[in-house]
Amino acid sequence: MRFSSRARSRGFTLIEMLVVISMILILLSIALPMYTRSIQHSREVRLKQDLKTLNDAIDNYSLDKGHAPQSADDLVQAGYIKFIPSDITGRTDSWQWKQEEFDKAWDPNNPGIGYVRSGSDEVSSDGRPYSEWDH
Repeated sequence: MRFSSRARSRGFTLIEMLVVISMILILLSIALPMYTRSIQHSREVRLKQDLKTLNDAIDNYSLDKGHAPQSADDLVQAGYIKFIPSDITGRTDSWQWKQEEFDKAWDPNNPGIGYVRSGSDEVSSDGRPYSEWDH
């Protein structure tokens, strides 16, 4: 028994649908890891830039004022940065504001912030924790 061309043109066969779905899944399995890596890379680039900006602001504040800032808000209020950026964790309160070393402090009687690091325990794409990244 032969099907008319009209009856056969109504839809796809099950095999055709499975082939198309398989091809879509293969393309997704290739694209998704690349997308995830690019998102991770952009987060890391942003963290590096934020670390550099914050640490440069601490250095500039210290040079201009003759003493280190006592808090992150000192940097904002003095106009060295407009706001405290989010850490890679997505929060602004996770930064680790490290105290100046006593023997290297601008004012040994009143040491302040020497540098900042990320407060994240996550491991970066290079295998080091974000909290160990230098500026």
